[in-house]
Amino acid sequence: MPRLFDAEAFKKRLNEDADRVTGALDDLLPAQHGPEKKLMQAVRYVALLGGKRVRPFLTLHTASLFGVDPGCAMRAAAAIEMVHCYSLVHDDLPAMDDDDLRRGQPTCHIQFDEATAILAGDTLLTQAFEVLAEADTHQDPAVRIELVKALAQSSGAKGMVGGQMMDLVAPEHEFEISEIARLQRMKTGALIDFACMSGAILGKASKSARQHIHGFSHDLGLAFQIADDLLDVLGTEEEVGKRTGKDQEQGKATFVSLMGVDGAREQALRLRDQAIEHLVSFEEKADHLRDMAHFVVNRVS
Repeated sequence: MPRLFDAEAFKKRLNEDADRVTGALDDLLPAQHGPEKKLMQAVRYVALLGGKRVRPFLTLHTASLFGVDPGCAMRAAAAIEMVHCYSLVHDDLPAMDDDDLRRGQPTCHIQFDEATAILAGDTLLTQAFEVLAEADTHQDPAVRIELVKALAQSSGAKGMVGGQMMDLVAPEHEFEISEIARLQRMKTGALIDFACMSGAILGKASKSARQHIHGFSHDLGLAFQIADDLLDVLGTEEEVGKRTGKDQEQGKATFVSLMGVDGAREQALRLRDQAIEHLVSFEEKADHLRDMAHFVVNRVS
């Protein structure tokens, strides 16, 4: 009999892990008092503001499948959240999505200024690689090199940044569903994939185990983006914590615009079930990851 998803219990676990990640970020991004004080104020404003910490959660609980030291897993989780936060800062800039609100608070360039926001994003991105390269993240240098390379690939031109470029030119093109899927695999899915795969890398997982984790992360990433598209159409600014309806305003093709609300929701549920199927071999050890798949398609923010 399939295990039932307990939404309240999962939210409690998610919040507890998010608090732990925030604590790690607080330690890894200390305040400074010299001329660069404003920069670190902006960095900490962005990184410590909150959020669900979905990507770090995936790292922590994938790593637990392979017996990774919790302290090592937390460092990798914090590094991934730094990259995610950097991407949000730059996405919100006037040159990109031009947003004033993020997580229910003023975006970084509104709270500070554009130049400081750019530098804060730069700081978060580079700090992530420093954290992964340090011996405290893993005693094996080969593992640390693999982590650095994988994060560079998932966040660079073949991953998140390349997907953002596709997103910027999307209003000028009539993307088909396969092109939208590719855009979202790069922009959103690549970092989600690394969040999962980093746990397998830290644990020196077998090729077979890595294939199962990659299958899970691939389907989860697409389900996550479809849920985002649905929130942009159906959610309110108060619920989501940022401006909604942007895709329709800009004339962007999305999963929802091409498949309709019901079609997109059905596809997200199919992807959720496929993602969960990839975890069969891990048995009950992967229950928190299964719960995340349920949470992703049911979230309201």
